[in-house]
Amino acid sequence: MQIQFKALTLSYKNAPIAVREAVALNEIACRNLLDKIKEFTDASDVLVLSTCNRTEIYYASPKDLSQELIKLIALEKGFIATKGVQPYFRSVVEAEEAVQHLFYVSIGLESQVVGDMQILNQVKKAYQWSADAGMAGAFLHRLMHTIFNTNKLVVNQTAFQDGAASVSYATVELVEELTAAIPNPRVLMIGVGDIGRDVCLNFKKSSIRNLVIVNRTHHKALELANQLEARAAYWENVWHEMKQANVVISSVPGDCFFINKQEVEKREVIRTQFYIDLSMPRCIDVALENIAGISVYNIDNIRNRTSAALALRLAAIPEVRQILAVAMADFLTWTQEMAISPALQQFKNKLEQIRQQELARYLKKVGASEQELLLEVTKNILHKIIKMPALELKSACQRGESEALLEGLSALFNLEEQEA
Repeated sequence: MQIQFKALTLSYKNAPIAVREAVALNEIACRNLLDKIKEFTDASDVLVLSTCNRTEIYYASPKDLSQELIKLIALEKGFIATKGVQPYFRSVVEAEEAVQHLFYVSIGLESQVVGDMQILNQVKKAYQWSADAGMAGAFLHRLMHTIFNTNKLVVNQTAFQDGAASVSYATVELVEELTAAIPNPRVLMIGVGDIGRDVCLNFKKSSIRNLVIVNRTHHKALELANQLEARAAYWENVWHEMKQANVVISSVPGDCFFINKQEVEKREVIRTQFYIDLSMPRCIDVALENIAGISVYNIDNIRNRTSAALALRLAAIPEVRQILAVAMADFLTWTQEMAISPALQQFKNKLEQIRQQELARYLKKVGASEQELLLEVTKNILHKIIKMPALELKSACQRGESEALLEGLSALFNLEEQEA
C-alpha cells in the first residue's frame, strides 16, 4: 500500500474512564484540533473521532506523529504534562492495519456494545468536520464512502445490527431493572444530544411511561417529548425535576453541567435513588454514592447486556468480517492503482513525445489527407501499446507486485528523468 496512513487510538479497551474523559473532545475541540494539526504538522487526510469510549486520530504522514498529536490534544484540553495519558494511547503505523481499525470502529466491531449503530453517525460527523477543515483528501473521501457502503451491506446481509443492543438500549434495560419494584417510576433525561435522544427513543418501547426531558435548548426537548408522549421541562427547573425523579440520566458533558454531592445535599435532592452518567467528561459526582439510598452508574457500567439481539450480533461477526475483508481488499487495490497512475501518465507522455517527434519529420512530406490518416493510425498504435502495460500493472496491484514493474518501466523509459 503506497499511502502512509496511520492511527493514534485510545479506547475503553485499554484506558479507564478517568483517562478517557481527560482527553475527550467535543465538537468545538475536535474542530480546533484539526486546525492545530493542519498548522503544526504535515499530516493530510486527517480524521478526529472522539466519543465516550474512544479518542482517535487517523492521518496520512511519512512519519509517526503520535508524540506531536498527543501534545496537541493536551494543548486543546488545557493541560501541559502528557505523562499521565500517553501510555494509554496506541500508535498504528502500518497503513493496512490503520484502515482495518477504522473499518472495524465505524461498523461497530470495536464498540463496547457490539454493533452499536450510534458510532457510524459519530464517524460521519467527524468526516464532515475534516472536510470542513480542508483535511480530507482523495484517499479519505474514498475510504469513508467505502465504509458507508460496506455498512449498508452489513445491515442488509447480516443480523449484526438487528434488534436493540446499543448503549442507549442497554441504558433503558438497566433503568427497567433498577425500577422493577417502583410503581410508575419517574425518569429524568438531561440532555438530548445523540445518545440522549437515542435513550429517549428506546423508552418508547419500554413499559416506563413517566419520562421527563430537560435540555438547554428547550424546543429540542419539547419536540422529542411530543414524539414520545413524555413531558418537557425548562432547563432552569432541572434541580426541581431531579428532586421529583426516581432515576436521573444525564448525557450532558461534565465541563458544561456537573451534579456534585454538595449541591444535591443543599437542594435536598434525596428522593432520587439512581443516577446514570452517560457523559464524557462525567457530569455526576461519584461521591453521591455516600448519600444513603443513592447509587451512581457510569458508561463503563453499561456493558454488553445479555439479550437475544446481542447474541445474534455476536453470531454474525464472522460474516461481517468477511464482508469487511472484501471491501478492504477492493479499497487497498484502488490505493495501489492510484499510486501507479502518475507512472502510467508519464509513460503515456513519453510515448506521445516520441510520436510527435516522428510525425514532425514526415507530415510535411505528405498531403492533408495522408496527414490525417497518419495522425489517426499513430494515435491508435499508441493506445494499443499503452493498454498492455496498464492492464499488467493493475493485475500486479492485485497481486501486490506493482512496485517491481513500476521500477522496470521507469528504468526502460527514463520516466523519473522525464519527471525531473
